[in-house]
Amino acid sequence: MNCTMTFSIHPTRLPVLARLGLVAALCASLGSALAVDGQASRYYEDALGRYEKQDLPGAIIQLKNALQIDRTMLPVQVLLGKALLGNGEVAAAEVAFAEALRLGVNRAEIVVPLAQAYLAQGKHRQLLEQPMFAVAGLSPIAQVPLLVLRSSAASDLGDVRGALKSLEEARAIDPRSADPWVAEVPVRIRARQYREAADAVARAQALAPQAIEMHYQRGALAHVQGNLAGALAAYDQVVALDRKHVEGRVARAGVYVDEGRFADAARDLAELEVLLPKEPRAAYLRALLAERDGKPAVAKAALRQVTELIDPASPETVQYRPQLLLLNGLAHYALNEKEKAKPYLEALQRVQGATAASKLLAQIYLQESSLDRAVGVLEAYLRTQPSDGQAMTLLASVHMAQGRNARAISLMQEALRARDGAEFRTVLGMGLLRSGQVGIATTELEAAYRKDGTQTQAGVALAGLYLRSRQSAKAVAVAQDLVKRQPQNAGFHDLLGMALAQTSKIPEARAAFERAIALDAELLAPKLHLARVEIAQKQFDAAAERLAALLKADEKNVDVLLELSVLSTARGTPDDTLRWLERANANAARQDLRPGLALVDLHLRTGRAPQAMEAARNLNPRAPEDLQVLVTYARAQLANGDAVGARSTLNVATRTAGENAALQVQIATLHMAANNPDGAAYALEKALSTQPGYLPALAMAVDLDLRRGDLAKAEQQARQIAQQNPRLAIGHTLIGDAARARGQGTAAVEAYRRAHQAEPSTDSLLRLFRQQWLQDGGKTAPRLVEDWLRQHPQDARARRALADAYAASGQYASARNAYDLLLKTAPDDAAVLNNQANVLLRLKDAGAVAMAERAVAKAPASAQALDTLGWALFQTGGAAERDRALQLLRDARLREPGSADIRYHLSAVLAQTGRRMEAREEVSVALKSGLSAEYEPDAQRLATTLRE
Repeated sequence: MNCTMTFSIHPTRLPVLARLGLVAALCASLGSALAVDGQASRYYEDALGRYEKQDLPGAIIQLKNALQIDRTMLPVQVLLGKALLGNGEVAAAEVAFAEALRLGVNRAEIVVPLAQAYLAQGKHRQLLEQPMFAVAGLSPIAQVPLLVLRSSAASDLGDVRGALKSLEEARAIDPRSADPWVAEVPVRIRARQYREAADAVARAQALAPQAIEMHYQRGALAHVQGNLAGALAAYDQVVALDRKHVEGRVARAGVYVDEGRFADAARDLAELEVLLPKEPRAAYLRALLAERDGKPAVAKAALRQVTELIDPASPETVQYRPQLLLLNGLAHYALNEKEKAKPYLEALQRVQGATAASKLLAQIYLQESSLDRAVGVLEAYLRTQPSDGQAMTLLASVHMAQGRNARAISLMQEALRARDGAEFRTVLGMGLLRSGQVGIATTELEAAYRKDGTQTQAGVALAGLYLRSRQSAKAVAVAQDLVKRQPQNAGFHDLLGMALAQTSKIPEARAAFERAIALDAELLAPKLHLARVEIAQKQFDAAAERLAALLKADEKNVDVLLELSVLSTARGTPDDTLRWLERANANAARQDLRPGLALVDLHLRTGRAPQAMEAARNLNPRAPEDLQVLVTYARAQLANGDAVGARSTLNVATRTAGENAALQVQIATLHMAANNPDGAAYALEKALSTQPGYLPALAMAVDLDLRRGDLAKAEQQARQIAQQNPRLAIGHTLIGDAARARGQGTAAVEAYRRAHQAEPSTDSLLRLFRQQWLQDGGKTAPRLVEDWLRQHPQDARARRALADAYAASGQYASARNAYDLLLKTAPDDAAVLNNQANVLLRLKDAGAVAMAERAVAKAPASAQALDTLGWALFQTGGAAERDRALQLLRDARLREPGSADIRYHLSAVLAQTGRRMEAREEVSVALKSGLSAEYEPDAQRLATTLRE
């Protein structure tokens, strides 16, 4: 099947269809997919020609003309960014690349030039820290230059080890590339490691003897070592290879000045004035020549040019450019502008080493009303009064508010060693709870509440723990005790209402909530909980009316906004959910992590991995030790292809989770997703050490053994689970998994059948269905799903699995009928629309294009949907349709450059429209990238034709 409809009935993998990325439609523009303006396309083609001829200003004009007509053309945005970057307009280039990303361009297409734009603007830390520039998930073609740029950023920041590590990684990816060796030279020079720099030059020269940048770095090394003759020879070679090489001419002019060859220097400087009139280093050299020639006015004018060129630059742009910092400091100094010279010279000192600014910054923090200030004051106080329990508990509470739970726990343990105070145990329990050590936290809180019933914070926390663990009776008992102790406390009545609601005693719960409101009409929580009860009972209009009234009273209330997001989710309106969560997050206090966590979760659920990563990164500094933040951050890293980073985060989470078995299983699951079985095993070991019979941990341990290939151990454990839990599906399912891993298909079918009989569900059905299909080639498996659908006609997952299986096996007529039934209940499902379009295309049905149009309308950012429509137009249309097909396929290729099938489709259309060179490049990549078997013969023939 082609890239846009790849099916799988393998029981351990989801169909590719499920990864269509429908929700990208929620954040992408509709325009580029639905219409292609001919004039805009002509502007683009003309700009492309100008760009290839290095007419960058002309290309930029034509690209902007195209955008005036259609701002959603992805190729235009990408080429505009590259043209602006080449023209030195780096900030504008960044904007163009950002817009291309927003429209759906795959980051692999622009990550390298965008990184260049960041470096040019001094955004070094952003380059190293932002997930956009993560190497993971990119092709080797993009990884090597990106690692080289990351090395440059690290070197500028003084991180020599990090810079060299990036270059080592680049060489491991492509040992034949000279670029990492060339990039190593300035890193070594900065560290005064000249022998290593010379070795890097030699290695680069062996790989690429005519590389211009290699010769330039060879000259730079000779120059810094005082070998002016060697430097001049290297710079001569650079200029001979590229007359327009600005760096080479500037460096050569500097050598000429050092050697007293002023006429030669003047010739290079004159050439530079033509090539790049706004080059400050050339201006400074002209000032030196003018001063030597006794022309103070000319020298002053040249120095003024230096400052006028550098002063407007933001501090971020020049902070990692020692040459510019020194140059402008010297220029201002020579112009007797000492106050203006000072910040540049101080910035130069900052680049070279630490300063005393941290002390001043600390004084400023002490004057601010902030948590950091509170920590400083409390720690200073405790150094003189170490036994003050009130100060210790307050400091621990501040640490918890900052997410530094380990410090809070340590502080309270120290206090308990001096005195067994209930208040210490309460704060210790809260710290343990926030760090995820639920079992120990519960023990400490129970001890605190038994010791002193006035420790109501411990009682409230205990009731909350019991509610979360579904120990409803215990929660009701604690809440009733709290109400008995303080009958006028509205919050305790609200807590009792929550506990009663969990026991399904709705009338009693409503009465408790209403009593809380009667005691305190300003208390928000019981009003929100009444709305939550209405949502649970699907009384959406009543809940909406109640929440609207609350929002009207306080438009920035985070709790109300969060509850509105819950209502929107229950109603199935994800756009509204996102809107409410963004408002909540914008209005939340720094220590309130709830909206941020919910935002990450929503983005992950809806397939917005980059947005999830951004939201997670915003959370991490606010609470670096918070377990929820750690787990959420790891999930975002995995969604963005950063398995290495996720493993590191999960290792911290495993230590933080301690003896919380449920959380350790969750962490182990993420370790498995990060391909870290050792990390998963360690997390499961910690879970089972606390709860030896914890079934989820036992089941995952079996899965881990299967992953590691220890089939005998896995099967033994699976049978023990089934024997101990005969009425549950899990044991039989694990036995089936073990049988399938051994290649025992019949035994796997029987085990999955027993699992389905024990606990019938869609999951158990589909596991049995897929294994049965593999066994008999689809002879009897469809009947399983058909029988199920007669009893569960609304089960869309089962119906889709059946349709996908028909299509995967070439039973297109049956697949069409199955997809038709799906579309009756879900007419806007882009995945189904796209698959049906492919089925119709194979049936040579004239409705294929219309169906593909519907899919693109619902998922305009989906590369698969765009590809299907483009290919359908090309297959069924004429010349006009080919033009639109080309635009659609170019769009799809930019969104998913790793798809060999999309590249082949694009190459076929390019060849038909006379763009042979571009077609040859695309089909060549397609043939090397895992092209589908059905396209292989045609692609080979096309490649042969294009070589003729």
